Amino acid sequence: MSSVVVERARLPASTDVGSSVRTGRRLRSAVSTRVYVPACLFAVGAVALIVAGWSSGWGGRDFGGSVTALRAIVAGPVTLAIIGVFLVVERTWPAQRRPLVARGHRHDLLFALVNATLLVPLVTALTLSFADALRTSMPWVVLPDVALVPRGAAIAAIVVAMDFCNWLVHLANHRVRMLWRFHELHHSQEDLNVLTVFRTHPLIHVSYLVAAIPGIVLVANGAMTTTVLVAYGATVAFAHSNTKLGFGPLDRVFVSPNYHRIHHMVDGPQDVNLGFALTVWDQLFRRAVFPTATTIRADTGLPGRPLAVEQSGPRARHVSVFLAQLAGPFRPMHDRTDGPPVRSRPTR
Repeated sequence: MSSVVVERARLPASTDVGSSVRTGRRLRSAVSTRVYVPACLFAVGAVALIVAGWSSGWGGRDFGGSVTALRAIVAGPVTLAIIGVFLVVERTWPAQRRPLVARGHRHDLLFALVNATLLVPLVTALTLSFADALRTSMPWVVLPDVALVPRGAAIAAIVVAMDFCNWLVHLANHRVRMLWRFHELHHSQEDLNVLTVFRTHPLIHVSYLVAAIPGIVLVANGAMTTTVLVAYGATVAFAHSNTKLGFGPLDRVFVSPNYHRIHHMVDGPQDVNLGFALTVWDQLFRRAVFPTATTIRADTGLPGRPLAVEQSGPRARHVSVFLAQLAGPFRPMHDRTDGPPVRSRPTR
């Protein structure tokens, strides 16, 4: 008789557990129909990193001075002069002829203005927070000053290692669904031009924090200068320009606009030609596709336009499209096949 009583006493508890599980599933399903949860968690992680950096006083670094230095790199006089030259080159030797002020150019200009104003403090906060967290948790990662190593050689090593880190993260942005949600904005440009380098989602910079590691490791042997960073940024910007110019015999070494346009082609896999400044990484990992007369003039953008773009309607609607693009990574994942155009689908 007592055993029967015990079994009856257990029954409501078991029922409650099952009900809780079903309720949890329904709740997760309801949330996933409204937002893409992994992207939200990614954003929460970025905020947590910044809060940690702010709490530690940015690791003793001068936040205001760092913002000023980064703004000089992103939108300083030298950078603006270089971009101005590239804009002239685009009109003189274009890969595709565009109106003087195409929709895509205007939209990228909006992103450039946001980058120079609002995004610089965000990237500074992320970078300082990440560097402080790395130095605090793994202080041994910072190598001591090696007198035998020339500073120029150390800086060159940082640039090459940074470029490789950028390549790795870029590949991840094309293979990991959650990261692609933030990166697809960059690929939405159908009027590729030098300002497209600024068409990025603010939170995508979290993934590229990995590229700061070489500079942290070798900081005692050679710190990156503004001149070097401007030159590197100019190379990446030139790769996005709407010009058929290349580097001649050095096209097999440096990323040219002709080479990078293949990465943005609307009708091909976009997980190729991932290099930022150097093509060597693509060649080493068999992801290099060198240009032909056809690819130089190829159309760019995202097949099917899964993200709002300024070219989709009779009017550009720059502000509303801009806001929709920022919200894009958080839109619900209704189509499980929605993903980047890749050469071969990842198994998971």
